[in-house]
Amino acid sequence: MKKFNIGFVVLLAIFLGFSVCVQAAGHLKIAVTSNLNTLDPHKSKIGDEYLYMFAVFNGLTFIDRDLLTKPDLAERWENSKDLKTWTFYLKKGVKFHHGREFEAEDVAFSIRRIMDKETGSKARVNFMIVDKVEVVDKYTVRFKLKMPYAGFADIFGERQARILPRDRVDTLTTHPIGTGPFKFESFKPGVKVEMVKNTEYFEDGLPLADRVTLQIIPESAARVTALESGEINVVWHLPLETIDRLKKNPDIVVDEVPTSSWDGIIMNNKKPPFDKLKVRQAVHLAIDKPQMVEIVVFGHGTPTHSPISPSHLFFNKNIPFKTDLAKAKELLAEAGYPNGFKIKLFVPEGRPARVRLGVTVREMLKPLGIKVDIQRVPWDKFISEIEGKATFHTDGFYSRPTIDTSLYPWYHSSGSWNDDTWNTSNPKVDKLLDLARQTETEEERRKIYMEFQELVVQEPPGIIPFVINHVNAYRKEVKGLHSSPMMNFDLRRVSIAE
Repeated sequence: MKKFNIGFVVLLAIFLGFSVCVQAAGHLKIAVTSNLNTLDPHKSKIGDEYLYMFAVFNGLTFIDRDLLTKPDLAERWENSKDLKTWTFYLKKGVKFHHGREFEAEDVAFSIRRIMDKETGSKARVNFMIVDKVEVVDKYTVRFKLKMPYAGFADIFGERQARILPRDRVDTLTTHPIGTGPFKFESFKPGVKVEMVKNTEYFEDGLPLADRVTLQIIPESAARVTALESGEINVVWHLPLETIDRLKKNPDIVVDEVPTSSWDGIIMNNKKPPFDKLKVRQAVHLAIDKPQMVEIVVFGHGTPTHSPISPSHLFFNKNIPFKTDLAKAKELLAEAGYPNGFKIKLFVPEGRPARVRLGVTVREMLKPLGIKVDIQRVPWDKFISEIEGKATFHTDGFYSRPTIDTSLYPWYHSSGSWNDDTWNTSNPKVDKLLDLARQTETEEERRKIYMEFQELVVQEPPGIIPFVINHVNAYRKEVKGLHSSPMMNFDLRRVSIAE
């Protein structure tokens, strides 16, 4: 079959009087909420960093917006019958941005780097089950696990599990290099990140956009104004209080999706008064979770017991959401606080829902005699000085690819996020989470996670009142953009239509 000359077709259409619609790939400008603290994907911790990471780097797998695990740098994979040996066959001809071909050695290097405690990666806990990483050949890598793990392919879609070039790690802080659809161009801290199209990307015809800018606009009203004026095309993580207003704008699309992302009330279990279980139990009994959903996220969320979403098969529907102020006062008295206590509650500026969460906690604890003094802290300072260090604060975390990766890092005593949140150590919880990792059938895991939820309600390390819907907004000329429960963007097929 002969190939037609597209230019001839367009000229012919014009000559015949037909209109021709041409789509411009364009420059995509996305407003994000805060500065990037690192360009190293293995060390990333916040959502704004994740957007950059998914544009510049790839993993072996990726989690799509239907929460299905799909091939990315891996062409396919297979596992042994006992689920302890996993072999990944890599795509051939994939190039890093500096021109070298992607190889199995890069996978082995990257995962070993994540597993190295000195790296400080939050994904390390996911790979602690790995006993050995073997490079079989240039395009094959094999993992030997310490225990059976059915969801092993899923964890390569985790945010930090990006594959780096083993010969360019020293440039991560100045000029990071990946295999992603966009190449890093520049970073002006506190202002913007610039990325350009990777013309040698391994998926034919992708990406569609020519450039992507992550514009850092901390003030929520300024982000919305920039969207309305057309200064930017997309607002990531739309402030919930602006949803109704933007839905009335015919030039803007508001895209909302349920997630298992959560905001939480963080009580440091190693510091008084929360080192006493009865104090934590009392606080838990004073919190009205359904009411919090209405007050804090304006109904754009669902009450929950843990990061397990109410829409998930493993959610324990038999546990009621209840408050009991009389019992809470009794527990406080038994813990040595019959008249309550005074405490500072730290909340992050620039995260309005977490500020509202703090204010609501203050009001709900008043009947117990607990006097909460709210301290607002700038986001950068909050991450460096409050998270994991303060006695009492509000915080939040994004959906993870599996139930195991949603729970183990926060609730297990060895978890990589545990020391940034409640600093808990509960042998009964550890036993359940370790057992769930080794259990092969879904029904057995379901029973374990049901018991886990009962335990963390009876012996709470902290409180997760709800999971939150993820909401983005974009101008109608943006095509191919979809919100994801993982709260990131797949920018490969996004373009700007004229």
